[in-house]
Amino acid sequence: MVEWCHPLNVLGLLVWALIADTPYHLYPSYGWVMFVAVFLWLVTIVFFVLYLFQLHVKLYMVPWPLVLMVFNVGATVLYITAFITCSASVEPTSLKGSRPYNQRAAASFFSCLVMIAYGVSTFLSFQAWRGVGSNAATSQMAGGYA
Repeated sequence: MVEWCHPLNVLGLLVWALIADTPYHLYPSYGWVMFVAVFLWLVTIVFFVLYLFQLHVKLYMVPWPLVLMVFNVGATVLYITAFITCSASVEPTSLKGSRPYNQRAAASFFSCLVMIAYGVSTFLSFQAWRGVGSNAATSQMAGGYA
């Protein structure tokens, strides 16, 4: 999870910063995009801090691979809706070539990148949850011969 937090945080920040710099409050569709972008940005930062300071080890009773997989699936679905909403709202809400148009178009592009990144993170967290790539022989310690 930690390896995907940096790009997700930066790209997610770009999405909501680009939208926030336009008069988005006039259009309800951008309210949804802002909610998704800011909420998932904050939750991703919380997971990043949990893993950065290894707090997940202290909370051993929580099934972290499952929690991360569920979060990533939810984030992917939410960002799919945000990307579609943002992309469909660019042209009807601003004049072509204007600053808000360019910012909203850029936000659509970056929301697509975040959607793809969360999708990849979903796949990787699913692999970690299933335990793909390890078996009983490889998951044991090397017996001091490492």
